[in-house]
Amino acid sequence: MGIHQIVFWLLSIMTLVFAIGVIMSRNPISSVLFLILTFFTISGHYVMLNAQFLAIVNIIVYAGAIMVLFLFVIMLMNLNSDTEPQKNVLVQFAAVISGGALLLVLIAAVKKTFTGLEGKEIDLVNATDIGLIKNLGKVLFTDFVFPFEIASVLFLSAMVGAVILGKKDKEIIRSVEV
Repeated sequence: MGIHQIVFWLLSIMTLVFAIGVIMSRNPISSVLFLILTFFTISGHYVMLNAQFLAIVNIIVYAGAIMVLFLFVIMLMNLNSDTEPQKNVLVQFAAVISGGALLLVLIAAVKKTFTGLEGKEIDLVNATDIGLIKNLGKVLFTDFVFPFEIASVLFLSAMVGAVILGKKDKEIIRSVEV
């Protein structure tokens, strides 16, 4: 068993433990923190698959921006035990049935995946460098430079518009309208 397999299994076990922590946690803030840890371990899998760009984007977008937004929403909602809805036995039964069906589909998909791989050696570490940031940068700045620049101008105008709309001062808005 090589170092890559040990790291893979360690990351997989950590991902499953953190994902179960998301589901089993009673505190919503703890659940969000477990979800952030799950995203970090998934980024570790991306790095092992030689997709560094996906790993960085996963950390920045999901673990950074979206999870901070979730934390703010949860904290602003001020969830208390007296405001929680009452548990319905029928809804819990439906959740168990749908979760079991999902588990059966996942087991069938994993079984089908591994039946075609018997006796074959797959080298995922040295398979390709298509996910490297260097290759993505070359494609963006050679083949897609015009759409890339158009997108940057759109983002810049959206930021300026957000700043203008966010200002409370009516003189700034009047100066833009004139």
